[in-house]
Amino acid sequence: MTKQLKSDLMLLLVVLFWGISYVLMDLSLAEMDPFNLNAFRFCGAFFIAVIISFPKLKTVNRTTIKYSFYIGVSLIFVYIGATYGVLYTSLSNAGFLCALSVVFTPIFGFVFKGTVPGKKLITVVLMCVLGIGLLTLNNELKPALGDILCLICAVAYAFDLLITETAVAKEEVNAYQLGVFQLGFAGIGNLILAFLVETPTFPQSPKVWASSIFLAIFCTGIAFIVQAVAQQYTSAAHVGVIFTLEPVIAGIAAFAFAGEILLPRAYLGAIILVVSLLIMETNINEKLIYIKEKYKRLVK
Repeated sequence: MTKQLKSDLMLLLVVLFWGISYVLMDLSLAEMDPFNLNAFRFCGAFFIAVIISFPKLKTVNRTTIKYSFYIGVSLIFVYIGATYGVLYTSLSNAGFLCALSVVFTPIFGFVFKGTVPGKKLITVVLMCVLGIGLLTLNNELKPALGDILCLICAVAYAFDLLITETAVAKEEVNAYQLGVFQLGFAGIGNLILAFLVETPTFPQSPKVWASSIFLAIFCTGIAFIVQAVAQQYTSAAHVGVIFTLEPVIAGIAAFAFAGEILLPRAYLGAIILVVSLLIMETNINEKLIYIKEKYKRLVK
């Protein structure tokens, strides 16, 4: 198994957690305000990570801290968009719009880094846009406040992926430390905003406690640390394509736990997303050449 494939499998686990997170955020927001919830998630994840892996964090350098700060700031905007977006639009619309980072990532990569996307990536991105649209859009989609906020989330997350890609490419940056300290900066930022515009509080019911803890440990702590480590072996645009499976899982979770029913065309969208991921993960030209050569040997 190649490092690329291992990193992609790790990122698929991240996608699973994030797909579930929309329902859990919706549930937690019944008792906690958005900045309050995000502060709980990120601060909780950071403190748990520090307790578990303190020896690995003692040697952190300035470069890792600098990029952790940049990513932490971008995550604040990601979760302003995602959390408030869930409040003001449907879970399906939120899943679609937040996943549009797959489109913004290669565009910003070209604008800011001069990375020209290949033909296969362009094809896959177009398939992803079509698939996500069929999966989650409905006739009632309007440019409402929640939709705009979810678009901000997608733009901010595209920057997050590109900054992370730049950071982990540097020898002096430790990917694990980067994953942990970005949680701390995002948590502090959200906590400050919570005290400025909200009244911070802890969850009140066992159900929301369970949801918030799951969000903190799995959807935040494990997810962002795994992303930082896995992104050493793949590109930001590649990560963005893998993350298009997030609305598939979000749609399933919304149906199972929130009663949202998918339209028939949504199943076609899910199939297109899976096919697009397989195209990205498989080098078709190499496979065809291999099959052709094997056929020639058999004929001889």
